[in-house]
Amino acid sequence: MTEVKNLAEADERRDFAHGHFDVLDLGDMSFGVATYEPGWRWSEEVGPLVGSDSCGLPHAGYVASGRMRIRMDDGEEAEVGPGDVFVCPPGHDAWIVGDEEFVAYDFGGRAADYATGAAARSRGSR
Repeated sequence: MTEVKNLAEADERRDFAHGHFDVLDLGDMSFGVATYEPGWRWSEEVGPLVGSDSCGLPHAGYVASGRMRIRMDDGEEAEVGPGDVFVCPPGHDAWIVGDEEFVAYDFGGRAADYATGAAARSRGSR
């Protein structure tokens, strides 16, 4: 069965000090919209909520605006910006670069687990 939802009507919003993450549930998948302000950093705003030093979820996304730096647990780094499509495996930190709001769409299918203990439990807390 086809399911359609509008981004303006998210099923859930998870607020942080420097932004928010909206979740839309679609059957057994979920879709996320990350909106982060300058100053947002995963290890400072999400890590304490999930009890982990690095994100335990994979991401597949599209960046609509702003810039984000991603550092993998092994030290590899990449930066994503407007128009970029990216994949990022579990085990990373990320932060906003510059003074522009960052907006990205996460097609990874596990957005419902983002900023919850589920991701940390699935790979073990670090």
